[in-house]
Amino acid sequence: MPHIWTMILQRLALGLVTLFVVSLIIFLGTELLPGDFAQEILGQSATPETVAALRAQLGLNDPMHVRFGNWLADVVQGDFGVSLANGQSVSALIGRRLGNTLSLALYAAAIAVPLSLMLGILAALFRNSIFDRVANASALTAISFPEFFVAYILIFYLAGAGGAFPSMANFRGEPSLGDYLYRSFLPALTLTLVVTAHMMRMTRAAIINLLASPYIEMARLKGMTPMRVIVRHALPNALAPIINVVALNLAYLITGVVIVEVVFVYPGLGQLMVDSVSARDMPVVQGIALVFAAAYVLLNLTADVLATLSNPRLVHRR
Repeated sequence: MPHIWTMILQRLALGLVTLFVVSLIIFLGTELLPGDFAQEILGQSATPETVAALRAQLGLNDPMHVRFGNWLADVVQGDFGVSLANGQSVSALIGRRLGNTLSLALYAAAIAVPLSLMLGILAALFRNSIFDRVANASALTAISFPEFFVAYILIFYLAGAGGAFPSMANFRGEPSLGDYLYRSFLPALTLTLVVTAHMMRMTRAAIINLLASPYIEMARLKGMTPMRVIVRHALPNALAPIINVVALNLAYLITGVVIVEVVFVYPGLGQLMVDSVSARDMPVVQGIALVFAAAYVLLNLTADVLATLSNPRLVHRR
Protein backbone atom coordinates (compact mmCIF):
# COMPACT_ATOMS: atom_id res chain seq x y z
CA MET A 1 0.00 0.00 0.00
CA PRO A 2 2.59 2.61 -0.98
CA HIS A 3 -0.13 5.02 -2.10
CA ILE A 4 -1.43 5.12 1.49
CA TRP A 5 1.93 6.39 2.71
CA THR A 6 2.05 8.86 -0.17
CA MET A 7 -1.37 10.17 0.87
CA ILE A 8 -0.27 10.45 4.51
CA LEU A 9 2.83 12.42 3.55
CA GLN A 10 0.77 14.69 1.30
CA ARG A 11 -1.77 15.29 4.08
CA LEU A 12 1.03 15.97 6.59
CA ALA A 13 2.61 18.50 4.24
CA LEU A 14 -0.75 20.16 3.69
CA GLY A 15 -1.31 20.13 7.45
CA LEU A 16 2.01 21.89 8.06
CA VAL A 17 1.08 24.56 5.52
CA THR A 18 -2.32 24.92 7.22
CA LEU A 19 -0.67 25.30 10.63
CA PHE A 20 1.66 27.96 9.25
CA VAL A 21 -1.30 29.93 7.85
CA VAL A 22 -3.21 29.50 11.11
CA SER A 23 -0.20 30.65 13.16
CA LEU A 24 0.05 33.74 10.95
CA ILE A 25 -3.65 34.49 11.41
CA ILE A 26 -3.36 33.99 15.18
CA PHE A 27 -0.38 36.32 15.41
CA LEU A 28 -2.02 38.98 13.23
CA GLY A 29 -5.26 38.69 15.19
CA THR A 30 -3.50 39.35 18.49
CA GLU A 31 -1.54 42.19 16.94
CA LEU A 32 -4.72 43.92 15.80
CA LEU A 33 -6.18 43.99 19.30
CA PRO A 34 -6.51 47.57 20.58
CA GLY A 35 -4.37 48.88 23.42
CA ASP A 36 -0.77 48.55 24.52
CA PHE A 37 0.19 45.18 26.02
CA ALA A 38 2.87 46.73 28.21
CA GLN A 39 0.46 49.39 29.45
CA GLU A 40 -2.18 46.74 30.20
CA ILE A 41 0.28 44.65 32.20
CA LEU A 42 1.66 47.54 34.27
CA GLY A 43 -1.61 49.37 34.74
CA GLN A 44 -2.62 52.98 34.20
CA SER A 45 -0.38 54.26 36.99
CA ALA A 46 2.84 53.15 35.28
CA THR A 47 5.25 55.82 34.13
CA PRO A 48 6.16 56.17 30.42
CA GLU A 49 9.74 55.11 31.22
CA THR A 50 8.54 51.88 32.86
CA VAL A 51 6.24 51.11 29.94
CA ALA A 52 9.06 51.76 27.46
CA ALA A 53 11.40 49.48 29.40
CA LEU A 54 8.85 46.65 29.47
CA ARG A 55 8.18 47.06 25.74
CA ALA A 56 11.90 46.72 25.07
CA GLN A 57 12.10 43.68 27.36
CA LEU A 58 9.20 41.95 25.59
CA GLY A 59 10.52 42.87 22.15
CA LEU A 60 7.40 44.86 21.27
CA ASN A 61 9.51 47.55 19.61
CA ASP A 62 10.72 45.15 16.92
CA PRO A 63 8.91 45.06 13.55
CA MET A 64 5.96 42.68 13.40
CA HIS A 65 7.56 40.30 10.90
CA VAL A 66 10.63 39.99 13.13
CA ARG A 67 8.53 39.18 16.17
CA PHE A 68 6.49 36.64 14.17
CA GLY A 69 9.64 34.94 12.90
CA ASN A 70 11.11 34.74 16.40
CA TRP A 71 7.85 33.40 17.83
CA LEU A 72 7.46 30.80 15.08
CA ALA A 73 11.07 29.66 15.47
CA ASP A 74 10.50 29.13 19.19
CA VAL A 75 7.20 27.29 18.57
CA VAL A 76 8.92 24.86 16.18
CA GLN A 77 11.31 24.00 19.04
CA GLY A 78 8.37 23.48 21.43
CA ASP A 79 8.78 26.79 23.23
CA PHE A 80 5.55 28.84 23.29
CA GLY A 81 7.11 31.62 25.31
CA VAL A 82 6.46 32.90 28.82
CA SER A 83 3.13 33.95 30.27
CA LEU A 84 2.85 37.70 30.75
CA ALA A 85 0.46 37.24 33.67
CA ASN A 86 2.51 35.01 35.98
CA GLY A 87 5.89 34.49 34.28
CA GLN A 88 5.41 30.73 33.90
CA SER A 89 6.23 28.75 30.80
CA VAL A 90 3.31 28.66 28.36
CA SER A 91 4.18 25.06 27.46
CA ALA A 92 3.89 24.06 31.13
CA LEU A 93 0.56 25.86 31.51
CA ILE A 94 -0.84 24.18 28.41
CA GLY A 95 0.54 20.79 29.45
CA ARG A 96 -1.25 20.94 32.81
CA ARG A 97 -4.61 21.73 31.18
CA LEU A 98 -4.34 19.68 27.99
CA GLY A 99 -4.92 16.39 29.80
CA ASN A 100 -8.16 17.70 31.33
CA THR A 101 -9.49 18.85 27.95
CA LEU A 102 -8.59 15.55 26.26
CA SER A 103 -10.18 13.61 29.14
CA LEU A 104 -13.43 15.56 28.77
CA ALA A 105 -13.42 15.07 24.98
CA LEU A 106 -12.83 11.30 25.35
CA TYR A 107 -15.54 11.10 28.02
CA ALA A 108 -18.05 12.78 25.70
CA ALA A 109 -16.91 10.68 22.72
CA ALA A 110 -17.32 7.44 24.70
CA ILE A 111 -20.98 8.39 25.16
CA ALA A 112 -21.70 10.12 21.86
CA VAL A 113 -20.16 7.74 19.31
CA PRO A 114 -21.92 4.47 20.39
CA LEU A 115 -25.16 6.37 21.05
CA SER A 116 -25.18 8.09 17.66
CA LEU A 117 -24.33 4.88 15.77
CA MET A 118 -27.08 2.97 17.58
CA LEU A 119 -29.67 5.70 16.96
CA GLY A 120 -28.61 6.02 13.31
CA ILE A 121 -28.91 2.28 12.71
CA LEU A 122 -32.30 2.12 14.44
CA ALA A 123 -33.55 5.17 12.52
CA ALA A 124 -32.53 3.53 9.23
CA LEU A 125 -34.06 0.20 10.29
CA PHE A 126 -37.39 1.80 11.25
CA ARG A 127 -37.38 4.38 8.49
CA ASN A 128 -40.39 6.77 8.40
CA SER A 129 -41.69 5.34 11.66
CA ILE A 130 -42.57 7.37 14.76
CA PHE A 131 -39.17 6.52 16.26
CA ASP A 132 -37.41 7.81 13.14
CA ARG A 133 -39.38 11.06 13.16
CA VAL A 134 -38.85 11.65 16.87
CA ALA A 135 -35.13 10.92 16.58
CA ASN A 136 -34.73 13.31 13.65
CA ALA A 137 -36.76 16.04 15.34
CA SER A 138 -34.71 15.65 18.52
CA ALA A 139 -31.49 15.78 16.51
CA LEU A 140 -32.52 18.97 14.71
CA THR A 141 -33.51 20.50 18.04
CA ALA A 142 -30.14 19.63 19.58
CA ILE A 143 -28.30 21.10 16.58
CA SER A 144 -30.31 24.33 16.80
CA PHE A 145 -29.49 25.05 20.45
CA PRO A 146 -26.11 26.68 21.23
CA GLU A 147 -23.86 24.95 23.73
CA PHE A 148 -24.29 27.47 26.53
CA PHE A 149 -28.10 27.16 26.31
CA VAL A 150 -27.93 23.35 26.54
CA ALA A 151 -25.48 23.67 29.45
CA TYR A 152 -27.73 26.01 31.44
CA ILE A 153 -30.79 23.85 30.79
CA LEU A 154 -28.92 20.81 32.14
CA ILE A 155 -27.74 22.82 35.15
CA PHE A 156 -31.30 23.97 35.84
CA TYR A 157 -32.80 20.47 35.74
CA LEU A 158 -29.91 18.26 36.92
CA ALA A 159 -27.88 20.53 39.20
CA GLY A 160 -30.47 22.87 40.69
CA ALA A 161 -31.96 22.62 44.13
CA GLY A 162 -31.53 19.00 45.14
CA GLY A 163 -29.94 18.15 41.79
CA ALA A 164 -28.05 14.91 41.30
CA PHE A 165 -24.90 16.47 39.79
CA PRO A 166 -22.68 19.45 40.66
CA SER A 167 -22.97 22.58 38.53
CA MET A 168 -19.20 23.22 38.69
CA ALA A 169 -16.63 20.62 37.64
CA ASN A 170 -13.93 21.78 40.02
CA PHE A 171 -11.40 19.23 41.23
CA ARG A 172 -9.24 19.20 44.32
CA GLY A 173 -6.03 17.22 44.28
CA GLU A 174 -6.07 14.01 42.27
CA PRO A 175 -9.71 12.85 41.97
CA SER A 176 -10.52 9.17 41.61
CA LEU A 177 -11.99 7.89 38.36
CA GLY A 178 -15.47 7.68 39.85
CA ASP A 179 -15.27 11.21 41.26
CA TYR A 180 -14.01 12.55 37.93
CA LEU A 181 -16.80 10.84 35.96
CA TYR A 182 -19.38 12.17 38.42
CA ARG A 183 -18.17 15.78 38.45
CA SER A 184 -17.59 15.90 34.69
CA PHE A 185 -20.88 14.28 33.71
CA LEU A 186 -22.80 17.49 32.93
CA PRO A 187 -20.12 19.04 30.67
CA ALA A 188 -19.67 15.68 28.92
CA LEU A 189 -23.43 15.35 28.50
CA THR A 190 -23.61 18.87 27.04
CA LEU A 191 -20.98 18.03 24.42
CA THR A 192 -22.70 14.70 23.74
CA LEU A 193 -26.05 16.34 22.98
CA VAL A 194 -24.37 18.82 20.65
CA VAL A 195 -22.41 16.33 18.51
CA THR A 196 -24.65 13.25 18.60
CA ALA A 197 -27.16 14.75 16.18
CA HIS A 198 -24.64 15.17 13.33
CA MET A 199 -23.25 11.65 13.68
CA MET A 200 -26.69 10.06 14.02
CA ARG A 201 -28.08 11.75 10.92
CA MET A 202 -25.00 10.90 8.84
CA THR A 203 -25.17 7.24 9.92
CA ARG A 204 -28.85 7.08 9.02
CA ALA A 205 -28.33 8.76 5.63
CA ALA A 206 -25.33 6.59 4.71
CA ILE A 207 -27.13 3.35 5.54
CA ILE A 208 -30.39 4.30 3.81
CA ASN A 209 -28.40 5.22 0.69
CA LEU A 210 -27.09 1.65 0.52
CA LEU A 211 -30.35 -0.18 1.25
CA ALA A 212 -31.39 0.04 -2.42
CA SER A 213 -28.21 -1.68 -3.63
CA PRO A 214 -28.52 -5.04 -5.42
CA TYR A 215 -26.43 -6.93 -2.86
CA ILE A 216 -28.74 -5.69 -0.10
CA GLU A 217 -31.74 -6.97 -2.06
CA MET A 218 -29.97 -10.32 -2.47
CA ALA A 219 -29.34 -10.52 1.28
CA ARG A 220 -33.02 -9.83 1.92
CA LEU A 221 -34.07 -12.51 -0.57
CA LYS A 222 -31.89 -14.99 1.30
CA GLY A 223 -34.11 -14.45 4.34
CA MET A 224 -31.75 -12.40 6.51
CA THR A 225 -33.32 -10.25 9.21
CA PRO A 226 -33.34 -6.48 8.60
CA MET A 227 -30.95 -5.85 11.50
CA ARG A 228 -28.48 -8.43 10.20
CA VAL A 229 -28.68 -6.93 6.71
CA ILE A 230 -27.86 -3.46 8.04
CA VAL A 231 -25.14 -4.47 10.51
CA ARG A 232 -23.39 -7.13 8.43
CA HIS A 233 -23.77 -5.74 4.90
CA ALA A 234 -24.81 -2.07 4.81
CA LEU A 235 -22.84 -0.66 7.75
CA PRO A 236 -19.33 -1.81 6.64
CA ASN A 237 -19.80 -0.13 3.24
CA ALA A 238 -21.07 3.06 4.89
CA LEU A 239 -18.05 3.43 7.16
CA ALA A 240 -16.21 6.04 5.06
CA PRO A 241 -18.71 8.92 5.47
CA ILE A 242 -19.43 7.86 9.05
CA ILE A 243 -15.73 7.90 9.94
CA ASN A 244 -15.38 11.37 8.43
CA VAL A 245 -18.26 12.86 10.39
CA VAL A 246 -17.14 11.13 13.61
CA ALA A 247 -13.61 12.50 13.22
CA LEU A 248 -14.89 16.01 12.54
CA ASN A 249 -17.07 15.87 15.63
CA LEU A 250 -14.19 14.53 17.71
CA ALA A 251 -12.17 17.50 16.51
CA TYR A 252 -15.02 19.72 17.62
CA LEU A 253 -15.04 18.04 21.03
CA ILE A 254 -11.40 19.09 21.52
CA THR A 255 -11.50 22.53 19.91
CA GLY A 256 -15.05 23.55 20.77
CA VAL A 257 -14.97 23.04 24.53
CA VAL A 258 -14.27 26.70 25.34
CA ILE A 259 -17.87 27.70 26.13
CA VAL A 260 -18.68 24.46 27.94
CA GLU A 261 -15.57 24.68 30.11
CA VAL A 262 -16.37 28.29 31.02
CA VAL A 263 -19.97 27.49 31.97
CA PHE A 264 -18.99 24.57 34.20
CA VAL A 265 -15.70 26.14 35.43
CA TYR A 266 -13.88 23.08 34.08
CA PRO A 267 -10.07 23.39 34.42
CA GLY A 268 -9.19 22.82 30.77
CA LEU A 269 -7.64 24.69 27.89
CA GLY A 270 -10.87 26.52 27.11
CA GLN A 271 -11.09 28.02 30.59
CA LEU A 272 -7.40 28.92 30.47
CA MET A 273 -7.87 30.62 27.10
CA VAL A 274 -10.75 32.77 28.32
CA ASP A 275 -8.82 33.74 31.46
CA SER A 276 -5.79 34.63 29.34
CA VAL A 277 -7.86 36.79 27.00
CA SER A 278 -9.25 38.66 30.02
CA ALA A 279 -5.71 39.20 31.32
CA ARG A 280 -4.37 40.14 27.87
CA ASP A 281 -1.91 37.25 28.16
CA MET A 282 -1.28 36.90 24.44
CA PRO A 283 1.47 34.22 24.47
CA VAL A 284 -0.92 31.82 26.23
CA VAL A 285 -3.77 32.66 23.82
CA GLN A 286 -1.51 32.11 20.81
CA GLY A 287 -0.20 28.81 22.17
CA ILE A 288 -3.66 27.39 22.94
CA ALA A 289 -5.05 28.45 19.56
CA LEU A 290 -2.15 26.72 17.81
CA VAL A 291 -2.69 23.53 19.85
CA PHE A 292 -6.37 23.53 18.88
CA ALA A 293 -5.46 23.98 15.21
CA ALA A 294 -2.92 21.14 15.36
CA ALA A 295 -5.49 18.81 16.95
CA TYR A 296 -8.00 19.62 14.22
CA VAL A 297 -5.46 18.96 11.45
CA LEU A 298 -4.34 15.64 12.97
CA LEU A 299 -7.90 14.39 13.40
CA ASN A 300 -8.73 15.29 9.80
CA LEU A 301 -5.64 13.37 8.67
CA THR A 302 -6.76 10.40 10.77
CA ALA A 303 -10.22 10.56 9.20
CA ASP A 304 -8.77 10.54 5.68
CA VAL A 305 -6.55 7.54 6.41
CA LEU A 306 -9.29 5.51 8.15
CA ALA A 307 -11.84 6.30 5.44
CA THR A 308 -9.36 5.11 2.80
CA LEU A 309 -8.53 1.92 4.71
CA SER A 310 -12.23 1.13 5.13
CA ASN A 311 -12.72 1.05 1.34
CA PRO A 312 -11.03 -1.96 -0.33
CA ARG A 313 -11.26 -0.26 -3.74
CA LEU A 314 -9.02 2.52 -2.48
CA VAL A 315 -6.65 0.22 -0.61
CA HIS A 316 -6.12 -2.20 -3.53
CA ARG A 317 -6.11 0.13 -6.50
CA ARG A 318 -5.29 -1.31 -9.93
